[in-house]
Amino acid sequence: MSAKASPSVIPAEVAHFDALADAWWDTEGPMAPLHKMTPVRVAWARDLIVRRFRREGASGAPLAGLELLDIGCGAGLFAEPLARLGADVVGIDPAPAPIEAARRHAEETGAKVDYRVTTVEELAVEPRRFDVVSAMEVIEHVADPQRFVSAAASLVKPGGLFIASTLNRTLRSFALAIIGAEYVLRWLQPGTHRWEQFVTPEEFAIAARAAGLRMIDRQGVAYDPLRLGWRLSRDMGVNYLIAAKKPLGPTPSVMAGLDPAIPES
Repeated sequence: MSAKASPSVIPAEVAHFDALADAWWDTEGPMAPLHKMTPVRVAWARDLIVRRFRREGASGAPLAGLELLDIGCGAGLFAEPLARLGADVVGIDPAPAPIEAARRHAEETGAKVDYRVTTVEELAVEPRRFDVVSAMEVIEHVADPQRFVSAAASLVKPGGLFIASTLNRTLRSFALAIIGAEYVLRWLQPGTHRWEQFVTPEEFAIAARAAGLRMIDRQGVAYDPLRLGWRLSRDMGVNYLIAAKKPLGPTPSVMAGLDPAIPES
């Protein structure tokens, strides 16, 4: 399936990340910010999944037995760590070159991840569903965010989780994530992001609820200049993480509010 055939894919975005394939695992290259952010994202996701599926007592491989889909996986920066925690991981991306890089890296490290060149819409017509579906730094690169969230949500098993990370559309994110990160500090290649495609937490929540999901967690991710790294924060003005669950039963068409904790039902 070509990128142009998918309603969620922007061909220019696919071409951009395709061209960076050989640099995905270079910790000092154009993906350096993602490498630095990955430990925070993985720890947050691990803790959510462990609580949701009652794996607190598990050691070594706390996610063993869980099926996880990583949408827009690139070369596997998020998928591989989840596989090492025991999850049965499928990683998909419409860009073929990063998928090849992901497969090569998995062979080198021994990571067991099923990488596929496909789109969320194409996978959604298959019968398989997942305990956890992730979309890390993806929604800001799609053509139709609401349609994308709907397709992703359809791949979540009842009782499962949808987790994502992205950038908020604020003046501060324009100053820091576009001007600062791309043009001043050169953390990212200029043109990596388009500010008008950023999605606010409120917009993300509306799309998730429309897709039958129930919001359970939102966290900001902030850069700590003293530690030269990232940490969870209450400030969602630039980067943020979001999580929602698919109820076991019928979902009301409109649900408001944020659950104070992750229900165990």
